[in-house]
Amino acid sequence: MQNHGSNPKSDLKKRAYHYALDLIRFLRDCPNDIISQELKRQLLRSGTSIGANIIEAQASSSKKDFTNFFSYSLKSANESKFWLCLIRDATDVPKDKVDKLLQETIELSNILGASILTLKGKR
Repeated sequence: MQNHGSNPKSDLKKRAYHYALDLIRFLRDCPNDIISQELKRQLLRSGTSIGANIIEAQASSSKKDFTNFFSYSLKSANESKFWLCLIRDATDVPKDKVDKLLQETIELSNILGASILTLKGKR
């Protein structure tokens, strides 16, 4: 993904893309027992959906559609927080690796939440 100048929309897309890459790398190093496999599958879906919905928002045809895609992205981020916490607390994955991803998930959630409030004129 290219970034021509600093603009909040492209910065968020870039950040979500790098988050997805970090998430994929993290999941490759996680245990592979049956429980971990299911947790990883769920996290992969929700975590990569964050950026996918941000991209979809850019192609939306109205402000309402744009806001809806950001809302989907926020829901995916919130779901990802849940799966990360389960992985942290139910597996032998190093806590510092989970906490790093969890912190970025929280920050993405905060950005998306603030953006949605702004889009809805509540801020």
